[in-house]
Amino acid sequence: MPSRCLADGVPEAGASHANRMRKGPSMTSVTTPTSPDAPGTPDLAAIKTRQQATWSSGDYHMIGTQILIVSELLIEALDVHSTEKVLDVATGSGNAALAAARRGCTTVGIDYVPSLLARARQRAEAEAVTVEFQEGDAEALAFEDGSFDVVSSVFGAMFAPNQEQTASELARVTRSGGRIGLVAHTPDGFIGQLFKVIGKHVPPPAGVKSPILWGTEDRLRELFGDAIAELRAVKRQYVFRERSAESFVGYWRRYYGPTLKAFDAVGEDGATALEADIVELIGRCNTATDGTMVVPSDYLEVVIVRR
Repeated sequence: MPSRCLADGVPEAGASHANRMRKGPSMTSVTTPTSPDAPGTPDLAAIKTRQQATWSSGDYHMIGTQILIVSELLIEALDVHSTEKVLDVATGSGNAALAAARRGCTTVGIDYVPSLLARARQRAEAEAVTVEFQEGDAEALAFEDGSFDVVSSVFGAMFAPNQEQTASELARVTRSGGRIGLVAHTPDGFIGQLFKVIGKHVPPPAGVKSPILWGTEDRLRELFGDAIAELRAVKRQYVFRERSAESFVGYWRRYYGPTLKAFDAVGEDGATALEADIVELIGRCNTATDGTMVVPSDYLEVVIVRR
């Protein structure tokens, strides 16, 4: 199903990145993809600190439970075997890590938000599966080279401010012949467009490349370079379903850190306009005809075989 969400001036996937707009924070740090090649020398450490605060706000677990199927599909695409060691990076409350553990893998999940890791441990205990959840940074993985057969990240590593360092770390800890599995929002999908709408109200950090560039095959080939023996990319869709556009905005404003922080940044005076623009976007993307919200959102699922 082709995207219905393209806004004026937003290129189709595969077009030039120059005009394109996980996690992002307040007025100067909500990582809304609007300008991937913005000028300036960003303070990446400061941006990461603000991002961590953003993802610690709200409750991303309440978003993650809605998109559980995405992680299940990725783990299947990775064709994991029960004898393999799996690392899930930016695991959140553990969707992909738990999916691998259910298939018998020895699994580690890392994230830099302790409250989400606590949720992940609760889920593992409830399901009676074993996963080692630990605090960690996608840009500085605390593991030896080639430690894992499979490394995954679902809407996670893409938001790290230093994209090159993050890709290098994912490749470093994956053994030769192992697989790296990634899921990222595409620039022209619903979430990519939602970030663009928010970015009109709350500018992203200057000089930081857009996280949704991870949703393009060209950018992934740039990032992983010689580490790629084989790259397979499939564009998929997840469908967001809500009672109404306004209900969706309310839910994401409460639970999704970047949306929560964006509304905080614009304040009471700007909240009405921001909500109206998000509702208008949903109206353009909505396939429902009964007054509810049914919005397909494109994402890229990628499996890289490590050279």
